[in-house]
Amino acid sequence: MHLLVPMDESEPARAALEHALETFPDATITVLHVVDPSMAMYGGDTAYNVERTLEIEEERAETLFERARELAGEHDVTVTTETIGGPAARSIVEFADEHDVDGIIIGSHGRSGVSRVLLGSVAERVVRRATPPVTVVS
Repeated sequence: MHLLVPMDESEPARAALEHALETFPDATITVLHVVDPSMAMYGGDTAYNVERTLEIEEERAETLFERARELAGEHDVTVTTETIGGPAARSIVEFADEHDVDGIIIGSHGRSGVSRVLLGSVAERVVRRATPPVTVVS
């Protein structure tokens, strides 16, 4: 069984990974971080420097992956990690389709505040569009 766990800095994303590790210890788990260049541009001073913004996002992804590997290690599980770019929900669904994913386990509230209201819930869009079953963890 191949599971996909999209990760960001949120607590629900960490909870989703923990759920995957505890519930499916024998699964192949891919931790996916999506860098959405359009959202990264709203991050502050780097708004006009796309290359630097993407570098910062890649560094954040590596920090997330280190935490994910540590959490997986606590459960004696090894995870693989991937970073891709694009709109989050679409990228997650496309990755799942292209990599024969059997299930997606996603946190419920990765974004908060104004960006969540404007964009809607990534988890909700993944649930509506994904081919494999999706488990939403809050």
